[in-house]
Amino acid sequence: MSKICQITGKKAMVGNNVSHSKRRTKRLFNVNLFTKKFFYVEEDCWIQLRVSAAGLKVINRVGLDAALKAAVVKGLLTWEDIKVLY
Repeated sequence: MSKICQITGKKAMVGNNVSHSKRRTKRLFNVNLFTKKFFYVEEDCWIQLRVSAAGLKVINRVGLDAALKAAVVKGLLTWEDIKVLY
């Protein structure tokens, strides 16, 4: 699995390590990802998503169903990508 949030679409960024002498080397800024289980009330089942901290805030603010529908509209995930647990 790639390190991409399924709700917001955030992924790793490339930047520089800058030393005291201003010498620059490439580095990777990873996303703060979690594998979380959510209870999806509309389907009456548990689902598992890889979401970032910002994605958790979006789910808390607008709700799980609205966040999933918005992610599908943006093309970040499909309904087949959602892992249904039980």
